[in-house]
Amino acid sequence: MDPSMSPEIEAVRDMVNRFMETEVKPVMDGYEKRGEFPRELVRKAGAAGLYGAVFPESVGGSNMGYLAAAVIQEEMVRNDVRFSSCNNQQGSTCPSGIYFGGTPEQIQKYVPNLLAGKTIGMMSLTESGGGSDAEGNMKTFARRDGDVYRITGQKMWASIANETDVGILFAKTDLKVGAKGVTAFIVQPKTYPGWKAQPIDCLGLSKSMRTNVVFLDDFIVPVEDRLGQEGDGFKIIMRTLQPGRVGVAAKALGVARACFEEALRYANDRVLRGQPIGRFQMIQSDIAEMATAIEASRALVYKAAQMMDDSLPSNRIAAIAKFHASQTAKMCADKAMQIFGGYGLATEYRVSYYRAYSDMFFTGEGSANVQKIMIAEDALGYKLADRHHGKTGLRDIRKDDVLKDFKA
Repeated sequence: MDPSMSPEIEAVRDMVNRFMETEVKPVMDGYEKRGEFPRELVRKAGAAGLYGAVFPESVGGSNMGYLAAAVIQEEMVRNDVRFSSCNNQQGSTCPSGIYFGGTPEQIQKYVPNLLAGKTIGMMSLTESGGGSDAEGNMKTFARRDGDVYRITGQKMWASIANETDVGILFAKTDLKVGAKGVTAFIVQPKTYPGWKAQPIDCLGLSKSMRTNVVFLDDFIVPVEDRLGQEGDGFKIIMRTLQPGRVGVAAKALGVARACFEEALRYANDRVLRGQPIGRFQMIQSDIAEMATAIEASRALVYKAAQMMDDSLPSNRIAAIAKFHASQTAKMCADKAMQIFGGYGLATEYRVSYYRAYSDMFFTGEGSANVQKIMIAEDALGYKLADRHHGKTGLRDIRKDDVLKDFKA
């Protein structure tokens, strides 16, 4: 138990670990071998409340806040990073985008089912040529045609797009004005024609929860499923990615802890020259570096989450937490692999695929270099990271203020 955490948060941690031990770990390898999406497990996780921590009870959430959500993400990843691949889509970016930008009718129609795991979510922003300027370089175009939009283009790295029931997709409604021309849409790929999701083969990542390239050919979205007004997409993106960044930081912390725990176990079990390899000082040096980095990352991630719960400006600390935790995850994965030696390449040991996820979290929700630019420009006084002072928490947010906080 972490003595700095409340009994309520520690109870959440215990609940997540029990769920993962009893429901996920016994069956997840089977889903992976079959390449089958674990829809029933997602439903069970939703029923257990693992996706609704930051949402109010009025939409099916538990109203516990971002610190609870960070602990949930951390422990799910620590237990099985593969199953955690849909956490953002079910409990963060997708439902948050709808909650932040949607009408009361849209929120009630879509958010509760996403949090309950009854529908599978998705958020699609990135395009092949967009990189870190996803909004400015966006080529996907949504053309108004009476009571519908017809969307044509291509999206990259759309997680679970081949399984999604309800998602958020960003497209230009005006190609001439950069980020100000981006509009957000609620999409239902199984309901309307023109959507094709093709899974991307990624070395070391889950075969049951895939990321995809999405081809859009006159894909239909009813006007009633537009989020906000035309041109509000950038504001919704910015409002959605900040809490998502803290979630990815918590996932990176979970990766680091998993690698650390595996390294400790192996260092105690592996005997060389009559003694555990943990007795060798070079191994101890790696263990000490891992332990220290994990404690620092944990403090940053929890601080960022707590500041969001307190409705304090937190873009700067979120960037710092995400950058540090992603660095820690990569370092711990690398050192664990070195401690395991050749066995670290064997798929029977989870460090073999945790290393791939450390690379993914290093890039996801804004690459490390993007975070460094934000942190440095804030430190130098060129661009304040916390220049937007709107509330960041979902629990006490005033809906009328959501789209006023960010200026495109």
